[in-house]
Amino acid sequence: MRATEDAGKGPAAELLSFPDTPDRRLRRALRMLDEALAEQRTAVAAFRDNLAALDGAVSGLSGSAMALHGALEGAAAETARAMLAAQELTATAALMDRLVRA
Repeated sequence: MRATEDAGKGPAAELLSFPDTPDRRLRRALRMLDEALAEQRTAVAAFRDNLAALDGAVSGLSGSAMALHGALEGAAAETARAMLAAQELTATAALMDRLVRA
């Protein structure tokens, strides 16, 4: 830090930091590592929560797809029955037309 002057008192004392010893650097690095690991634990927990939510959404989507598949199968069967009935009615109408013309 730089020296400052107090009004009328001359230069103020300069603050000096203690020299960094290997032990202090190691403790600081370990503290930073602990903080990083805590952040990583939080991120992994959030990731797992999001995976669980995604699993729920996919399960719901799977259920909806199965329900749609069932509904489409039912509609296809009903369409096939309606087509068969229409063909029978067409054949009956053709027979009646031939009888009337005969």
